[in-house]
Amino acid sequence: MPLSSTNRALIATALLVCALCLAYYFYHQHNPLPGASTGSAPALISQLPADAPVIAYIDVASLRKLQNSPLAAILGLASPGPQSDRDYTEFVRETGFDYSRDLDTVALAAWPQSFQASPGGGIGDNRILAIANGRFDEQKIQAYALRTGRVALRGKEKYFIVPGNPPVSLAFLSPERIALASGKDADQLVAAHEAKTRDPAMNSRIARVAGAPIFAAARTDNLPDSFYANFSNSPQLERLARSVRGISLAGQPDGEKIKMALDAECDSMSNAIQLATLIDIARMGASVALSDPKTRGQMTREQAAFLNALISQLKVDHQDKWVRLTLDITPAMLGAPPHTASVHRPAIPGAAAPTH
Repeated sequence: MPLSSTNRALIATALLVCALCLAYYFYHQHNPLPGASTGSAPALISQLPADAPVIAYIDVASLRKLQNSPLAAILGLASPGPQSDRDYTEFVRETGFDYSRDLDTVALAAWPQSFQASPGGGIGDNRILAIANGRFDEQKIQAYALRTGRVALRGKEKYFIVPGNPPVSLAFLSPERIALASGKDADQLVAAHEAKTRDPAMNSRIARVAGAPIFAAARTDNLPDSFYANFSNSPQLERLARSVRGISLAGQPDGEKIKMALDAECDSMSNAIQLATLIDIARMGASVALSDPKTRGQMTREQAAFLNALISQLKVDHQDKWVRLTLDITPAMLGAPPHTASVHRPAIPGAAAPTH
């Protein structure tokens, strides 16, 4: 029986809707997730060595303006012991530097052993460079370093070497900028170096998160086999771990919360889908394990509360070759009641080294 004009119109409309749905799906599955907090890299990032596999940045000055920020708890600085307070008070008195008042921005480069093609040595060999902008009393800081350290020269450049495990080197790049390095050949990290072009893929990862006051990016496509040995009991997990080419992290304060987004870039869309599915399965398994009183009995109340929130609130998305994990971190998740997250003031990287 021939179709009426009305039925033909309905069929045509249905086909058009299906086509639009397919086009929408295809577009969104074959285009990368937008950056978690896209922006231009801060100028301080350009001062870091181009070959660093891990880059991080914190805009302390902007975070300082926020009220009720759980940043201190996130950095593991909540509820310090009395001795820690006394040590830090002594450090401030002798150096004139208080991070909560004097530090504005800091950029970090790291070369973790597990990220190196030729791993070896202990934790002291992990190389870290921090370049910070702020207000520094150069004379006091130099005197503090010389209590156990010494002055070294590289051409006309003067820097300080402080022994320890790991050893620490520091140099004043300007009255408002200081470089601190630890680990193997730390003195070479603080010495002047020629500007080099960073890998385009790394630049892209940084750009995806550089709009946030807290961000990090890492390349993971050149890890040693020793890293993947951790997954030797699960060939599927090892294959998916090898498929991840890089990661990026953004932290954006929002009132009392800090919105965290972690992006993993896989080598294919199918691996991204499998990775996202595996994370969801692992989350369900963790939820079952956490419901066991014996498991909870091995944790503190704060640890159990954090893991419970992590399992229940973590959101997993995937699109094209990207997998994104998002989580809102609150003071309560970290054991601090709302509006009263305490802020402790830690020493700058390497500040404790002279006591070794």
